[in-house]
Amino acid sequence: MRIGCYHQVDDSILLIYFLMYVIMYVEELTQIGMKISKTLSISEARKNIFKIADEIQKPDVCYMLTENGKAKAVIMSADEYESWMETMEVMLDFPDLLSEMKEADEEFARGEYVDFEDILKENGMKITNGKIEYVSNRSKKTGK
Repeated sequence: MRIGCYHQVDDSILLIYFLMYVIMYVEELTQIGMKISKTLSISEARKNIFKIADEIQKPDVCYMLTENGKAKAVIMSADEYESWMETMEVMLDFPDLLSEMKEADEEFARGEYVDFEDILKENGMKITNGKIEYVSNRSKKTGK
């Protein structure tokens, strides 16, 4: 990630955390995708809707519903649906995000990056016990 190009501390930190989340989520989606774990006819799903509603609460579980053997709908948990919608919003807000992430990965592989700790230090901060804190920049005055 090219995190060294951001100058405002507060915006930098928020952007870094946001991008780290997006990168992890997008990588997961591109690697595993949404797995259709079960396929049922709509009629069969109607008979077992409460069982299906409980089962889709598990990670990566969803159902493909068919009508006359053709895919008609997908049932997934509300959390999964919201997660997909958020991802789609991010992708719309940042249409070049995937290519920028690929470019950032290539830059990282070439060693073209700035450590997060260095950015914090440049802005008078450090990480102590997992928390970011401001550091006093007062220098000691020497007497004559």
